[in-house]
Amino acid sequence: MKIIILGAGEVGATLAENLVGEQNDITVVDSNADKLRALQDRYDLQVVHGHGSHPDVLKQAGAEDADMLVAVTNSDEVNIVACQVAYSIFNTPVKIARIRTTQYLKYRDQLFNKDDMPVDHFIAPEALVTNYIRRLIDYPGALQVVEFAGGKVSLVAVKAYYGGLLVGHALSTLKEHMPNIDVRVATIYRNGNAIRPLGTTIIEADDEVFFIAATKHIRAVMSELQKLERNYRRIMIAGGGNIGFGLARALEDTHSVKLIERNKERAEFLSSALDSTRVFVGDASDPELLEEENIEQIDVFIAVTNDDEANIMSAMLAKRMGAQKTMVLIKRSAYVDLLQGGEVDIAVSPQQATISALLTHIRRGDIVNVYSLRRGAAEAIEAIAHGDSSSSKVIGKAIGKLKLPPGTTIGAIVRGEEVLIAKNSTVIETNDHVILFMVDKKHISEVEKLFQVSAIFI
Repeated sequence: MKIIILGAGEVGATLAENLVGEQNDITVVDSNADKLRALQDRYDLQVVHGHGSHPDVLKQAGAEDADMLVAVTNSDEVNIVACQVAYSIFNTPVKIARIRTTQYLKYRDQLFNKDDMPVDHFIAPEALVTNYIRRLIDYPGALQVVEFAGGKVSLVAVKAYYGGLLVGHALSTLKEHMPNIDVRVATIYRNGNAIRPLGTTIIEADDEVFFIAATKHIRAVMSELQKLERNYRRIMIAGGGNIGFGLARALEDTHSVKLIERNKERAEFLSSALDSTRVFVGDASDPELLEEENIEQIDVFIAVTNDDEANIMSAMLAKRMGAQKTMVLIKRSAYVDLLQGGEVDIAVSPQQATISALLTHIRRGDIVNVYSLRRGAAEAIEAIAHGDSSSSKVIGKAIGKLKLPPGTTIGAIVRGEEVLIAKNSTVIETNDHVILFMVDKKHISEVEKLFQVSAIFI
């Protein structure tokens, strides 16, 4: 596939890294020559220096025969105009834009269509991050929660701790503990390395366990790996930008929420726009303010300002002063691995949330959900099986008979309203939603081909 990426920032660079090794022809456009040079030194791709929405620049990037344009510059307006130019002049088949401004998103149905602004798919990073954090709050103790098939089934990452019923025991005992609940352990990461789970595999403390189960059973399965935490009730948010505002609005009806914002004018807006959230003007790294607002009673402190260092420092201070859990928004992906697991319990990368949404629109075959995991090394995929036994490589075949790429696991199948945890004997049927976990995403093209219908299917 020939893909043009506009923007060589964190998202554009990470997307290029994800796609360049998958038999794609990638060209990155940016007005910053140094960023382009750094990308070209690291990856086998083309670069074009210039303004991403200018027709001549897009032509130089190969827009005349490109399959897809992905506009992820820092300007919503540049991204939208680039999609318009790609449609009007070059007839580019698929156009994706990152849109941050809430005013555009508010009127998205009227704006983003072929007759007005021809953006085929838009990605709203702030909304993605807000939903991501909300799921972590709904499942205390989880490191990552991603949903498939309209929320019927979930893939959850949990760290195993001493005190968990399964720690020190073989995976096969899971069925003995929960005879009425089906669950599939997709993989285990131990000391950073992926382990293929077998019935004889012993769960050790500090293992990072990825399991797939019907969403309604998540808490029960988590209790096997760690002592269940009580539901979070008291939330403190540092930063009243789009993410902080969205989180407060999503949580205030069910939680006690406090929000700290430095800018007085912004704080006044937040106070008037939110119903029950208590808004404070101040610095979240001010120990006096945290003490006055009883930080020791806070279940989760969430730092989501635009400054990585400010987020890190305020979260570390909050944890030392008694906050039970800390979540931090980290834009620099290199920081994520360094921080998570210490005084910062969970580091949230907006880039990874955005990349997951982008990959959903880029993957071939009928792949309707993609989640980037383990900082981009692994992927979880939801694919729909189409065709029949003569035109499909998967329909009518038992999972145990499929030639899956190395490190690829089918965890579950959603058939209508029914969630089937995968077994070797499970046979895939037409229109099944198949949930796969890939330890190594370099095999993605093999999975895509597996779910593509052959030409004979009508």
